[in-house]
Amino acid sequence: MALGSMKPTDINQVTHNRSPLTHGTWVLVADGEKALFLRNVTDAEDPHLEVFREEEQDNPPTHEQGTDRPGRFNDGPSVHRSAVDDTDWHWLEKERFAADLADILYKLAHKGRFERLILCAAPKILGELRKELHKVVIDKVVAEADLTLTNHPVDEIAKRVADATTPKA
Repeated sequence: MALGSMKPTDINQVTHNRSPLTHGTWVLVADGEKALFLRNVTDAEDPHLEVFREEEQDNPPTHEQGTDRPGRFNDGPSVHRSAVDDTDWHWLEKERFAADLADILYKLAHKGRFERLILCAAPKILGELRKELHKVVIDKVVAEADLTLTNHPVDEIAKRVADATTPKA
């Protein structure tokens, strides 16, 4: 159909909804301690997400995980000593959780369980996920949103993800 022969209603249907949140698209909503795997069971016009898997890790604050004082070392032949930064165990667990999520996604992608994926995570976790994702999974990512939505109701998650990933006209 040539553009000149299209009616205004046809054009509206083509340009109205450009959301990548189409039927069957998976959405990973994650922060450093909790992740929801959701699937859109309707269309992009009126997305309805359903949770089909949830991952969670216990990640107490660093002061509850580390017991040693920060280390010190000599700065050569002088008597001057310098402190070494304490390890941020809480952040290390968040990095490990992102790596675990990337591994789960790889296994599921390798089995052909999904074709399209939207990543929605807290900004730092989204960065960690990007570093850890295998090419098989990266090829299936259709959009990303740097939002922290793990504790939001699922209907609100659907709306916020759709809003964040739909290109503005």
